Amino acid sequence: MGKKKSGVEETATVEQQAPAPPPRLLQYYTSTVRPKLMKEFKLANVHEAPRLSKIVLNVGLGEAPKNPKLLDSAVDELAAIVGQHPIVTRAKKAISNFSLRAGMPIGTAVTLRGAKMWEFLDRFISVAVPRIRDFRGFPTKSFDGRGNYTVGIKEQMVFPEVDYDKAEKIHGMDITFVTTAGRDDVGHALLRELGMPFRGQTPVRIGEGAV
Repeated sequence: MGKKKSGVEETATVEQQAPAPPPRLLQYYTSTVRPKLMKEFKLANVHEAPRLSKIVLNVGLGEAPKNPKLLDSAVDELAAIVGQHPIVTRAKKAISNFSLRAGMPIGTAVTLRGAKMWEFLDRFISVAVPRIRDFRGFPTKSFDGRGNYTVGIKEQMVFPEVDYDKAEKIHGMDITFVTTAGRDDVGHALLRELGMPFRGQTPVRIGEGAV
């Protein structure tokens, strides 16, 4: 006959099995942003409402083929920032002027979806953006015509997860917010309501603290 579990053990088992609560920003999107956008753009079906589908972070390193340590450092930093292991990007074709051969490592990138995507966006807006020097808002002209938005960050140090003393070199990155908007005005409205601080506009305040 098996040994009976104690009350403490049973409680611990239940806690381990309990699903994690949805990210704060996802809850805010569902309860506040989505209904507001449906009203603003006169959408009848909830499935027509624009939503964020993925976030892509890309670090380009021209020195990577000659400095493997720099690439390793960038991979580790990106993994610390997003909590997910990134991939090493490689040159698709040779460029003789730069002594670049096809297949050579040229940077690192990671794609976020689901909970990690929402958690990253929350931390990016709440924690990283306020650390950008002389920040006056992101430009509104960086949409691609289909409602997707790319912003360039000059220094990875704006992310508190990066240890300055361990950084091999200061470098930037591109962050692309991919949406289902289909149009720039709709994509802009979606990111604006999620708290993205655009130049010349008062940012929407989601609440205090970060996920």
